[in-house]
Amino acid sequence: MHRALPVPVSVDAIAERLGGTVSGDGDRRIARLASLDAAGADAVSFLSGRRHARSARASGAAALIVSPALQDEAPEGAARILVDDPYVAYARLSQWFEALLAPVQGPASIDPGARVDTGARLGAGVAVGPGASIAAGARIGDGCRIGAGCAVGEGASIGAGSILHPNVVVYAGVTIGARAVVHAGTVIGADGFGFAPSRAGFVKIAQLGSVRIGDDVEIGANCAIDRGALDDTEIADGVKIDNLVQVGHNVRIGAHTVIAGCVGIAGSATIGARCMIGGGVGISGHIEICDGAIIGGFSLVERSVDEPGFYTGAWPLQPHVQWERTAATLKQLPRLRQRLRGLEARSGEPKDSE
Repeated sequence: MHRALPVPVSVDAIAERLGGTVSGDGDRRIARLASLDAAGADAVSFLSGRRHARSARASGAAALIVSPALQDEAPEGAARILVDDPYVAYARLSQWFEALLAPVQGPASIDPGARVDTGARLGAGVAVGPGASIAAGARIGDGCRIGAGCAVGEGASIGAGSILHPNVVVYAGVTIGARAVVHAGTVIGADGFGFAPSRAGFVKIAQLGSVRIGDDVEIGANCAIDRGALDDTEIADGVKIDNLVQVGHNVRIGAHTVIAGCVGIAGSATIGARCMIGGGVGISGHIEICDGAIIGGFSLVERSVDEPGFYTGAWPLQPHVQWERTAATLKQLPRLRQRLRGLEARSGEPKDSE
């Protein structure tokens, strides 16, 4: 169960925070944000589509965030917080509740067990956790939080308000923008996978580029984002990357693209803005995916995608509707083969050897 707010807030206060309007009792006090099924008399929940309407009607929530079109699906007696987009409103409310639940932060400080080089520049209000290391020439912006065991390399730059969770490694020369969140265990700026074959074996290609990450980027746990071979690897503003994602050298990812877990992106691939990449997708190197493309989970992208749309599949990647037809046809192949053999037998044509 979600923790309760130390001081419950009113439905009216929530609506004001979200820019919504209230239908019902705006004075009711709310202590938790909960799912429809788990919500009780002290909780607010949300309804973002008709497929969950039955759960909404049966919910014990004290208040429901809902669009005007679906407000009649609210449970009897619950207050309604009317907004245009309940899912976005829920996201914003979750951030507010997280802040209200956060333990009171002490004054920004550098833990005695951290090592900060005298040549590093730290802005106002920076906190550095135990065992962290910040090298010479590194620049840490105002209000940053550098977690326990993090390593920030020489000349790296981290923008104001960014958070590095424990054991993040930022290699030398990497640039991270403002308000970034990087979760535990992620490595940014390791060498890209570049080797030239020779008769004597593979000769390493020195990775002379870096990594440039924009503002408001979030990167999940245990990701690897490689530095460029010559040019930089680039991740634009607002990109959201899930856990266990590999971003190869010289990859470029456009603004506000989201990438789910376990995706592998090979070197020099370019992904446009506002794309959605499903979990487990493999993207070949030196190809381009246009702005607004959606790639279904576990697909393999071997060729460039030139038009926005929903693509799925592995052999080859296709528009999703076409892939559904292909998959349906594949299921029928044994039956179609039997029909073909019957037609061959009646016509006297020789059968396949199989």
